[in-house]
Order: sequence, then C-alpha cells, then structure tokens
Amino acid sequence: MLKAENLYFSYKNPVIEDVSLTIEQGSLGVLIGPNGSGKSTLMKMLAKLLIPNKGKIFLANQLLKNISQRQLAQQIGYVAQETKIEFPLSAFEFVLQGRFAYGQGFGFEQDKDLQLAHKIMQLTATDSFVERRINALSGGERQRVFLARALAQEPKLLLLDEPTANLDISHQVATFKLLRELTRQQNLTVLLITHELNLAAEFADKILLLKKGRVFSQGSPKQVLVQSVLESVFETHLLIDNNPKSGAPRVTIVGQNC
Repeated sequence: MLKAENLYFSYKNPVIEDVSLTIEQGSLGVLIGPNGSGKSTLMKMLAKLLIPNKGKIFLANQLLKNISQRQLAQQIGYVAQETKIEFPLSAFEFVLQGRFAYGQGFGFEQDKDLQLAHKIMQLTATDSFVERRINALSGGERQRVFLARALAQEPKLLLLDEPTANLDISHQVATFKLLRELTRQQNLTVLLITHELNLAAEFADKILLLKKGRVFSQGSPKQVLVQSVLESVFETHLLIDNNPKSGAPRVTIVGQNC
C-alpha cells in the first residue's frame, strides 16, 4: 500500500500543498489534472526523487525516507515522462538493467534474470525488437521498453508518468489492460499520470484529480469524473455520460457551436 500524509513541496513557490492519498495494494490509481497542477512533482516525491518540505510517505507501512536505495530499487519501479539514454544499449540490455537491484550489473546476470527479461518483453510486446538499439526505436517503442525495464525490477509499486503519451490508441489500451491485469494477478500497486480521461474511467480503481497543487477530488471514476468537477478544474465545456458497453463514465469535449 502507498500512503502519503499532508505533503508540501515548493521550489520558489508552492507546488504541492497538503496532499494526502492512499493507493491500496493490488489496485490501479490514476493522477489527472491540468498541466502545471503538480502531478509530476508529486510522483517524484512518491519515488523519493524529491523530498517533501512537510509530510510523510509510507510504502507498506514503512516510512519511505527510511528505505535504502537498494531496497527502493527492488520495491519501486519508476518511469519518468522523459528518460535520458546514456548508452546505445539494445532494448534487451536496457530491460535487463531492471535486474541490477538484485545483482552486480552486466556480465553477472543469472539465468533467471535473462529469462525474466525475455518474459517481460513478451508481456509488453517489445520482444520484436530485442536486438535493436534503444536510441533507434520510435518514441512509442521506447516508452514500452521503459515500462518493461521497470517491470523487470519486480516491484511492489509501479509509478508511471504519462506511460501512454507516445502510444497509438491500440497500445494505449493494451498498456492499461496489462497494468490492470498485473494488479489483479500479481498484487502489484500502480499509480500513473495520464491525460486520457476515458482510459482512466475504464481501468482505474481510484482517480486523484489535482488542481494547483491540491487534491480537488478523489475516489472512484464515477465519483471524480463528474461534469461540474471536471469543468471547474479544466475550464472547458464537457459532456459526461456513460459508455454504453462498460457503463464507465465517458468524457466528451463540447465544441463552441454545440
């Protein structure tokens, strides 16, 4: 379980103010909100990349600040919005880096590490470019490889900053489906950032809506994806109805002439 209590963070000005959240073990949580609302900053704090000015973060009832970096690498998989490629590794070598938390690096991998990396690449549909250089892949292909590397860590918590941003609609849906399956089958806890409100509606167990660094609303998709709430936060006209097949909330932009 991931839990945060009364988080504050500022650079020169406040970015996160009094944010509290709980993501239950084995569930899929989604962070939504306008650009500049503090989503990425909040996620960096949850990944221990930024230290909150105030507040506490717990992972499985243990204070995050007390978890060592090695333990952290074994418990949290984090994929940033942008990932720098330092070396021209193959996609497989890049995914295999996810096993470094359990070993000593290239040349020291055990058979189980190699087997797991191959399995994860099949799971994420990245096995078709195992030998291709990571810097030669398209943005969407790299995004899937980044996810594969995080999954290769076998984390308890997966933090993803816009994991579907460069993906076509087919791979967006496939990614959300995979993440939900992992929460159900492997008890993985997932928190991700997205602007895809309809995908969040279909797959999220819990949605947290941020506005100007504060939690404006949180709860199930039906509790959060409400017309008055979304129009207030995003400052645009929307129509909210239900998907005729799934029954999940469906968000439609209303044009000026409608």
